[in-house]
Formats: sequence, structure tokens, C-alpha cells
Amino acid sequence: MAALQYAGLDDTDSEDELPSGWEERTTKDGWVYYANHEELKTQWEHPKTGKRRRVAGDLPYGWEQETDDSGQVFFVDHINKRTTYLDPRLAFTVEDCPEKPSSRQRYDGNSSAMEILQGRDLTGKVIIVTGANSGIGFEAAKSFALHGAHVILACRNRTRAGEATRLILEEWHKAKVEAMTLDLASLRSVQEFAEAFKSKNLPLHMLICNAALLAQPWHLTEDGLESTFQVCHLGHFYLVQLLQEVLRRSAPARVIVVSSESHRFTNIVDSSGKVNLNLLSPPKKEYWSMLAYNRAKLCNILFSNELNRRLSLHGITSNALHPGNVMYTSIHRSWWLLSIVFYLSRPFTKTMVMEHERNIMC
Repeated sequence: MAALQYAGLDDTDSEDELPSGWEERTTKDGWVYYANHEELKTQWEHPKTGKRRRVAGDLPYGWEQETDDSGQVFFVDHINKRTTYLDPRLAFTVEDCPEKPSSRQRYDGNSSAMEILQGRDLTGKVIIVTGANSGIGFEAAKSFALHGAHVILACRNRTRAGEATRLILEEWHKAKVEAMTLDLASLRSVQEFAEAFKSKNLPLHMLICNAALLAQPWHLTEDGLESTFQVCHLGHFYLVQLLQEVLRRSAPARVIVVSSESHRFTNIVDSSGKVNLNLLSPPKKEYWSMLAYNRAKLCNILFSNELNRRLSLHGITSNALHPGNVMYTSIHRSWWLLSIVFYLSRPFTKTMVMEHERNIMC
């Protein structure tokens, strides 16, 4: 009691009643936080009880949640035609009592993207996601946008990217999300994308290199390189180089490269131990689609590790991840045999929502 008195927190009768100068607020996803107007600070824990709380249930009939220009959540009562920054559900908050995490990890393979981001406010963060019109990329873009980030969907197909943008805006009409054209099979397109992004004069806090090809027939890009290698690796490599200065200015920032466990089943060195560049972009007679994919994914990891070594001192981290065991996405659409395997294994694999957890944790 003496400690409370010294801190100026003993002037209320109820344990849950806030001291003078404090205000209770909520985030977009329902977590309660506390604002101290005298010290101009916020915190998740109640200033007296030290407990974390969240609102329970949906908004009452006729109410709608909005966000003002500064990112502050407010509420509209359409029936009585009034607005307030006070969540009408604050009278029915519940205590957050999460299970004690194990000593090894807090999340597991069943965790979803929204669970990982719960309580996070990404307002002011700018994130680029390649291949974001479907699959993991779409789930990543949607989750970040619903938590306040400005998300750019970098996609080859502008029509599909526009549709993905529309779906995100349907979930939250004030989401900051836009589509930009990026064809990783064209180094010219990569350069044009980087120049277009730089012209926006935006920071860049996260670059997620997600787009990929799998099980494609042999094909050379307009740059004269095998398409799987260029799309899965070289296009992203070039993109990171072009945006490196923006990442430096935006530090702390991060690059996330979606690789694959299949990188273990190949090599890119010859018998003398030197890198054999002919293996990366092989002629048609030496091409096997799965081997090309594995080699590109190995390049992803080598690149990510070296990028982190060079840029971590400048506040930029780089991580590579494996997206999960035979997860069902559209990446296998070009090979009917893989489509059958993915379909049969679907009940035993992670969903795309769960998989996006890895992107967040990296």
C-alpha cells in the first residue's frame, strides 16, 4: 500500500478504477492499453493491477469501428449519430490469461498469422510482398494491412493483384494497400518497379521475397536465363540490391526470403569445390525442374546469410525460412502429378494462414 501511495495510485476506491490522468483505450483488434496523459506514455498493463485485458464479443448493434488520420481507433454510433474514442465494450473486458509458454518456444505449427500479430500496431510501417496475389504472399499482405501497415503487393499479373487488393479492402476499408507491377522474369521490370517505388519517397521496413516458380518446363527469360532460377532467386537478388539504400535509410528494417527445405537435396559446386554457374541456368538437355527449384532455394539461403552478415551492422536483418511441409498453395499448378500429391496431403498440412506465422517470426 505504501508503494502505491508513493506512486500516486491509491486515490481510487476500486482496484480496476484508473488513477487520475490515465485513460483506457483499445486497438483495432480488441486489446486494451492505457494512456498516461501526464507522462505522455502508453502501456499494455493496467497501472494498478498490472494485468492485461481485451474486449469480449462484437460491437453492439449499430456501432462501427473506424480509424482517424493519426491512426487512433474511434467508434461510430449510427443509431444515436455520435462518435467516441471510448470502446463501448470496455465494460465487458476479460483478463488475458495466456498459457505459460514452454521454455523452447511460444508458438508452434498450429499458430496463425493473426495470433502472432495480435496486439501489434504496424501503423507507419511500409512492407513490400512479392507474389502477393495468392497463397502465402496474399495472407502475409492481408495480415500486415489489417494491423495498420502500408502494404505493397508486387505482382506480375496486375489484374490478380487488383483483385487481391479488393479482398483486403473488403475486410477493412481503410487498409493502406496497393498493387504494383513486378515481373521477376524480367530484370527490366525489376528495375522499373524499384524506380517506381523510390519515386513515392516512402521508407521500406520489410521486404518479403516470396514469389516463386515450381515444376516449370524449360524456358529462357528475356534476359537469356533459365526462368526458375531467375524468378526464384536472381530477380529477388537484383530487387534487394536496387532497394538497399532505401532499407538502410529506413533501419531498423528486414529482408525475408522464402526458401525451402528442398535446398538440402542439391549442390551448386563442381568436383573441385567451385561454384558451377552452368548448374544455375542449365541448357535444356540438362534441365530438370525440381533440381532447378532446389538449386534456386539453396541460392536463397546463401544470399540471405551473406546479406545479413553485410547489412546487420546497418540495422538491416535478413532471414530465410522454410514455408512448411507440402503446404497447399497454387505453386504446383504447372505439374499435374504434384497437384495430386498436394491434394491428397492437404488434410495433414498447414494452412496458408498458419504458414504466414513464419514470415512474422523471422
